[in-house]
Amino acid sequence: MKEHQQSDSDPVSPSHDDGGGAPDGSPTGTRALKAGLYTAVFLCLTTTLVHVVMVFLHVAPSNPVSKRYSTQVNGWVYPLFEQNWRLFAPDPDSFNRQVLARTAHTDSNGTVRVGPWFDLAAVDNSAVEHNPFPSHTAQNLVRRAWSSYVETHGGSDTARSDRAVMLQKYLSNIAADRAAAQNDGGTFEFVQLRVITLPIAAPGTAGNRPPVPVENRLLPWWKVTPRGN
Repeated sequence: MKEHQQSDSDPVSPSHDDGGGAPDGSPTGTRALKAGLYTAVFLCLTTTLVHVVMVFLHVAPSNPVSKRYSTQVNGWVYPLFEQNWRLFAPDPDSFNRQVLARTAHTDSNGTVRVGPWFDLAAVDNSAVEHNPFPSHTAQNLVRRAWSSYVETHGGSDTARSDRAVMLQKYLSNIAADRAAAQNDGGTFEFVQLRVITLPIAAPGTAGNRPPVPVENRLLPWWKVTPRGN
């Protein structure tokens, strides 16, 4: 009886330790963190697997599966993951190409301001020249975008397939991004390209006379997402 009265006067202390001294909710937070980690790993593995399968179907010989899902395969591969066999059978360019671009902006009063031409290829060439480790973007981005455009359009600038529309948009976006970087904050919503193809002089020939252009192709104005300030 005396012990019971003494215990009643003491401060009440918890009789159970269900958390081991840890703050409430920490097991739930740990489970949520693990679930998020597992989800991220699963998504990465799934994306990698899908990418490998798509690229395999793209480079594999034509078969019923690749024919049936050609739209999905091409939509995944082009234009960023295009594959070819030029590593084993290189096909170097036999021409030099100047890819020129200019922009246009329509003011509120209807006046159209056209910017000067600037050479996209020259910017890439300056990044590659004397650089022992040039980036893949500087070497191939504009060149491959233009060659892919020609493959799908030929001598016409009218897109006649979904892939041609995609590559036209891809080329115009590259030109617009480069123009925005060179435009010193100017606003524009149209871009135009001119591609001048020049022959490569044979070794040992005199270089006093400038080469005569093989082709001077002026593309139409393309509307792009407004860029600049």
